[in-house]
Amino acid sequence: MIEDRVSKLIKPAILAAKAYHVPDSSGFIKLDAMENPYVWPEEIRREWSEQLQQAELNRYPDANVSQLRTRLTEVLSLPEGTAMMFGNGSDELIQIILMALNKSSNVVMAPEPTFVMYRLLSTMMELNFVGVPLNKDFSLNLAAMLKSIEQNQPAVIFIAWPNNPTGNAFEQDSLEQIIKAAPGLVVIDEAYHAFAQKSMLPFLLEYDNVVLMRTLSKLGLAGLRLGMLFGASSWITEFDKLRLPYNIGTLNQLSAKFIIQNIDLLEQQAAKIRNNRESVLTGLDSIAGIETWLSEANFILFRVSGKNANDVHNELKEKNILIKNLHGTHPLLENCMRVTIGTDEENQAFLSALNSILLG
Repeated sequence: MIEDRVSKLIKPAILAAKAYHVPDSSGFIKLDAMENPYVWPEEIRREWSEQLQQAELNRYPDANVSQLRTRLTEVLSLPEGTAMMFGNGSDELIQIILMALNKSSNVVMAPEPTFVMYRLLSTMMELNFVGVPLNKDFSLNLAAMLKSIEQNQPAVIFIAWPNNPTGNAFEQDSLEQIIKAAPGLVVIDEAYHAFAQKSMLPFLLEYDNVVLMRTLSKLGLAGLRLGMLFGASSWITEFDKLRLPYNIGTLNQLSAKFIIQNIDLLEQQAAKIRNNRESVLTGLDSIAGIETWLSEANFILFRVSGKNANDVHNELKEKNILIKNLHGTHPLLENCMRVTIGTDEENQAFLSALNSILLG
């Protein structure tokens, strides 16, 4: 039987796992995936279209992503000696880092709750993932982290900064203590740096066991799937051996290079999202039965009381509003939900709907 053949050939970890589920968002106000809600102005879209017409789709993409690499080096003012690698989103970069581990170094660590792909990909690769619980207020439990590092000697530690789904950025001093205590590599994931307006990039080469990830997804290019890994060439050279050839398509490269040349537009949109974040937080705090946490990302974590988060999530869906239900994903996230910051109209629709549900 085909089931017997599958069970014999597929890894037990994969057989036991569930696929990452992305819900259908057709017809919804979509506030579940930390996307930039703003489209480009018509003039920018027209210029972008003209750039794409230059693409030679009969040829393979530039395997080294040379032009985009050069432009990003200039825009980001990378420290001298910093190497760079591109991935098909941050997920591919995480996967590559984990694939590079040798068999004697199979412990992967992260404070939790955090980005699910750290644990998911580690499990798929049959690595030993160790999650260290955050404090009840979602701050970093530094003592527990340092103790776990000493006990488990992790090959890799992932730290999302700011953290997803909690939205907070841990104290930089705590990060540096973890880096100094780590026997292996520390990966700082700065997917939301544009909304936190802080970065570990200037300190990247100060420590020889640190690499840093970023993505263009949260800035408004989620459809491109472009992640970036920065670090010393000694690390990047080895990881690059696992990167599949031509992993960044021609259209992706042209599009990213174009919008980086219009970086002011993305920064203006990020500033608007930061402003809207404060108004959404104020709106949530005005609703009885809601507990919120300050966020330095483009989303807000909140907890409902008096009603079950599953019920609230379903009632929001009935009103065509889609946010992320985190209830049941981690003990610290009981009755918690996460809402992405949208446009003014989307934010108001969400707050109005949530208020009516909790009053009902």
